[in-house]
Amino acid sequence: MTTTASHEQQIRYIRTWDLSVRLFHWINALCIMGLSLLGLVMMFKPELGISGLDAKIGLKQAHSLVGYVFVANLLLRILWGFVGTRFARFGDIFRGAYSPRGISEYLSETRSGHSPQYLGHNPLGKPMVVCLFVLLVIMGATGLFRAGTDIYFPPFGKSIQRFLAAPDTNPADLKPYLEPGVDKQQQQALAPYKKWTGKAHVWGFYLLMVLVLLHISGAIITECRHQPGIISAMFSGKKPIAGKAADE
Repeated sequence: MTTTASHEQQIRYIRTWDLSVRLFHWINALCIMGLSLLGLVMMFKPELGISGLDAKIGLKQAHSLVGYVFVANLLLRILWGFVGTRFARFGDIFRGAYSPRGISEYLSETRSGHSPQYLGHNPLGKPMVVCLFVLLVIMGATGLFRAGTDIYFPPFGKSIQRFLAAPDTNPADLKPYLEPGVDKQQQQALAPYKKWTGKAHVWGFYLLMVLVLLHISGAIITECRHQPGIISAMFSGKKPIAGKAADE
């Protein structure tokens, strides 16, 4: 008969997620919430009774400023993915990320009542994290481009102003969403790029919301059924491991 005391002795608390990973995770979550809220307000301005150019520009500026925090946080995480600790590195995350055999074996084990333990991401978590990273990069890149085309914010704003300015106009005099000083031909040439990056940003947002819901649902299911402590580990950095982890 296994006693509670002996069961507790089998659980080891192993430091998995370093401080940089944990900070990225929660800063990223806060940025996504803020950007999503501001983005939805911008999308539904008429329904919310918001009108006028000043309000339009103000919302876009606020969205862009939060976006800078989001992009800076993402860039630091990408850098850390190459030089950081073992489970922060992309080498560990991408290894086996798209292994049908690994996913099949993991699902088979969980369905048969077993609870395989993992220090890093489990075989279902890895492809989710990869998809999230790719989508975050796309959202950051398209967001920066649209901030440049719409309100002439860095890093593309000055180049876009120079591209759009009429021959007799100082590029710095161009104002967001206003026509004076804008070369019509150049504006038409930029329009297709502005359109598709805008669509990519909006549809990327919808896809991101789906992936975030799947990510949260997967974490809760894993926490409750297979590996308790994976959520608290993103706060403490330590995962409770019962027995030997599959990726030790």
